[in-house]
This record gives sequence, structure tokens and C-alpha cells, in this order.
Amino acid sequence: MLPWEKPPHLVERGPSDGRGATRAAEARLAEAVGLAASIGVAIVHTGIHPLRTRRPSTLLGEGQVEAAGAAMAEHGVKVAVVDAALTPVQQRNLERAWGCKVIDRTGLILEIFGERARTREGSLQVELAHLSYQRTRLVRSWTHLERQRGGFGFLGGPGESQIEIDRRLIDERIVKLKKELEQVRRTRGLHRKARTKVPYPVVALVGYTNAGKSTLFNALTGAGVYAQDQLFATLDPTMRAIRLPSNRTVILSDTVGFISELPTQLVEAFRATLEEVAAADIILHVRDVAHPDSAAQRADVLNVLAEMAEGPNAALDEGWEARMVEVLNKTDLMDEPPPPAPGTIPVSALTGEGLDDLRRLLDESLAASLVIEQFSISPEDGASLAWLYEHGEVLERLDADEAISLSVRLSPADLARFAQRGAE
Repeated sequence: MLPWEKPPHLVERGPSDGRGATRAAEARLAEAVGLAASIGVAIVHTGIHPLRTRRPSTLLGEGQVEAAGAAMAEHGVKVAVVDAALTPVQQRNLERAWGCKVIDRTGLILEIFGERARTREGSLQVELAHLSYQRTRLVRSWTHLERQRGGFGFLGGPGESQIEIDRRLIDERIVKLKKELEQVRRTRGLHRKARTKVPYPVVALVGYTNAGKSTLFNALTGAGVYAQDQLFATLDPTMRAIRLPSNRTVILSDTVGFISELPTQLVEAFRATLEEVAAADIILHVRDVAHPDSAAQRADVLNVLAEMAEGPNAALDEGWEARMVEVLNKTDLMDEPPPPAPGTIPVSALTGEGLDDLRRLLDESLAASLVIEQFSISPEDGASLAWLYEHGEVLERLDADEAISLSVRLSPADLARFAQRGAE
């Protein structure tokens, strides 16, 4: 990890999110500070610099660069974090002007992901994203990248420069990582196929980072997933089975949090993780409804999901929005609960308020796709009776000496599986 010491933060004026909500500059600044603080960065100076035009050389105006440089010199800053995407040229020029290391928003998020990833899959994804990002930075004119090694043969000519060697090594590593991640995707695909043999509905939690997904996951499952009041507390996917009031079993999946202007490298690198969302029967969009920027955060999440549903290799099908339920979390931090609206449910994962309603809503949503069938089971066939109780919801039961009559609600896949049991 880089020696982070006293970085100031510079933010652009909040852009429109594309869905009608505008992110305030103050909220962007608070988020940038939260990103840096989440990995233990000491913050001594912050600033908001409105951009009239983006300068190709430094992004900021000349006066802004000078003012920020003076503040950095006063505080002895060694690392500056700019809450914007910098080109390699802009990053190099700002470092020369300020005399310190400069990290842009993408670099900061990659640093956080690199520190938090725990599983091998997460580590591979972070490394791939970091290398893809770092490859574009090799145009910077560091001295060691300008040296050349001699060519071969008598004709000689310019040899391979260090920058070319570095780029080639990175390209080779990227190819290897992509092959390893493809194996991860195949393995996850096998796991999904295994679940179709013992099919349980999948409920995926998505949402803006720090919206309370992991806290909600723990509250519903009783698991001990890492949950803290910080950005990107969860990077590796976690899945647990839970029972709903109808006795139906579902698999709950906790996923990585989204963020505005998510680096392109991370969207691609974490595709395998986000595939759990694509396989979900229900998508729970967890929102921090008490956050002042909640509307813009909602738009950011929907934009990323919409991008996943575009193109020939779309990970999400076109009907993903119909499977989504908005969970308005952190109502305990509000003076008044949010007004009721279709497709939303207010909860507090911390206090447990509204969780029973959420479980019932999951039951109702899943039941809408189920069928009700009548069965006549021999009293001696305890295995079939137990199977129906395990995989379906028994609505009515009538016991007689000759047979047990059952009215059971279950999925079409389970109905086919039960019929297959009788044919074997």
C-alpha cells in the first residue's frame, strides 16, 4: 500500500446522474472523505473546486492548481486525492505542480478494493482491475521507463524500452488473470447448476456502498458477515440459506456495494461477482433512505444495473426491474418514516423494525410464480410426504386411512422434480 499521509481532497461540482437526480458537491466531498477515511487516511485539508471547463493538461484551472498547491505546501502533504478521473497526463502535471503523489478517484477505489478483498476470487478481480488501470499510467515519463535495452544482431537499432517491457509484462499477467477468472466463472456456473438440482430461489442484495446490505444480511440470516459503518466493507460475495414464514427456503446473497462513477475496470473485473444478481429470482435494492443523497445513490445503482442489461453479452435480462424490490433501510435514523410507495418496504436492519414485513413480502413475491397442486400420498410413503413439506408450502392436509390428501404450493421446477421422483 502507498504511504498515505495527510492527503487533501479535491472534488468536482456534482454531475447529473442521468436519471433526474443531481449529486451535490458537498455530498461528493463527504463521500470522497469517507472513501479515504475507510482505509485509515488522515485528512487535513479538503476543497471544492467548481469546473467551468476541463483543462486537458491539469483538469483544474491555473489559479485553482496554485491555490491547492499552496495549501499542500502549508500542511506538508505527500499524497493528494482528486475526486475525479484523471488522464495520465493530468496526473503527471499535477504531481509536478504540487510536488507530491496524486491519486484520482479510480486509484483510490482500487486501493480500497485491494485492501479489503479476502477470497482468491476477490483478489484476482482486484489485481486485474488494478493492472488494467496501471497499464494506462505507463505513458508517464519516469526515468526508469525511458531506458532502453540493446537490440539483437548486428543491425541493432533501438532496443526494447523499459516502458515496453513493463507493458508487455502487464499484458501477460492480464491474460493469465483473465483465464483464471474464467475458471472462476465456470466454477460459479457449476455451483448454480448444482443449485438447480436442489433448486432454491435466490434473493440478491444490491445497493450503494454503506447502505446497510451486510447488516440486513446478518439480521435476516443470523450470519456474522463483516458489517461496519464504512464504504466497501463487503467485497467478497456471501450466500446463506434462510427460512421464510411459509417454511420456504431461499438463498440470500450479499454482494459488493456500488458507487457513483464506478471505475470501468472494476465493472468488468467484478462481472463474476455480479452474475449472482443475474441469477436472482428477486433483487433487493437496499437504500440508505436517511442519507441526504439517497435519490442520487439510487440512480447510480440503477444505472450500473441497466448497463449490465445492455449489449450482446448482457449479464441481466430485460425483465430485471420487475424482479426488484426497494428496501428503504435505516428508517431508525429518520424523524418520520418514508411515505409508502409501490415496490418499496421501509425497514431498519439495525433495530429489526420491518424485517417481518420484508420476509412476508419475499414470500408473496415468490408465491406469485408458484403453482398449487393436489397430491394423494400413501401413509407409508413418508419420504414423498417429507419432500413436499421440505420443498413446498402445504396449504391443506386431509389424513385418511387409504391416503393423505395434500394441497401444496410449489415452483414449476419442483413440481417437475416430484413427478420425476415418481417415475424413477
